[in-house]
Amino acid sequence: MHIAITGNIGAGKTTLAEMLAARYGWEVLYEAVEGNPYLADFYADMPRWAFNLQIYFLNSRFAQVKTIMAIREANRDNPRQVHTVVQDRTIYEDAAIFARNLYQSDQMAERDYQTYLNLFDNMMSLVQPPDLMIYLRADLPKLREQIQKRGRSFEQRISDEYLLSLNQLYDQFVDTYEQGDLLILDVNTLDYAEHPADFAEITRQIDQRLASRSLSSR
Repeated sequence: MHIAITGNIGAGKTTLAEMLAARYGWEVLYEAVEGNPYLADFYADMPRWAFNLQIYFLNSRFAQVKTIMAIREANRDNPRQVHTVVQDRTIYEDAAIFARNLYQSDQMAERDYQTYLNLFDNMMSLVQPPDLMIYLRADLPKLREQIQKRGRSFEQRISDEYLLSLNQLYDQFVDTYEQGDLLILDVNTLDYAEHPADFAEITRQIDQRLASRSLSSR
């Protein structure tokens, strides 16, 4: 199966993905942050590097889509050995949230945005939605706390306005998401990395969703 975790910068996606992978024996598909050749430059000069960064992320996410497609095919050929992946952010967010936000805030030029959307639309013909999408809803204080805690120097330049505009687009995205099952987790009061009870509540909800999906597919 394909489990996807979505959410703003600092929402806790990677931490949760790794904890779920350890709990269930899933494979993690990470976002292309480490070793990304554009990310630091982007946060220093968004208009100059917006298109480059978004194309880099889109390409890396599409490579993950191809990996997921191969895993789905292998699972069909050998249904007794189901291989589940948990993905740190999805290809949907690239266009619906990050590229859109850059365009709306005049950080990405019209022609670059249209070129990006044309490429994204071509890719979407091969994309299947995840079996379960988990959205981590986090307000600005939580995002700031997490960003500061993980200590990436280039992320400290991110403005509050940028994070808030992303949150608005995330809310619009989840409000209109109809491609598959969606679980919304308010992580403002959760600390699943430190409190086992919080993580247990999350896994309880995931187990419930996956069990319902299994029953409905019979």
